[in-house]
Amino acid sequence: MTVIERDFGKRTRQTIRRFGELLCLDALHEANIKANPVPYLERASERIFQLERALFEAAQAVAPPAEVSPSGEWVQVDKAEYERLLRCRDIVEKALAEHARDEEF
Repeated sequence: MTVIERDFGKRTRQTIRRFGELLCLDALHEANIKANPVPYLERASERIFQLERALFEAAQAVAPPAEVSPSGEWVQVDKAEYERLLRCRDIVEKALAEHARDEEF
């Protein structure tokens, strides 16, 4: 006995629903996404660009300045806060490395 699988468009609906969730849209947009996806793809592209820009700005903010010499001023920071900053820097550097690797393809 064999089973014939049929999803009746379930995968397509799930894909559209997931895309709408990623763009923070409500369920009313699902029919519009299927009928005319171009504006939604443009919106997604703009969000990706904004996230990439924020990532690059964060990487530049944590990079030490090359031409400025230390001023000798001291700032006290809690150890937990400093470790959190280091973790954030590692996350940004890892994301930039992955982005660079993806750009190569």
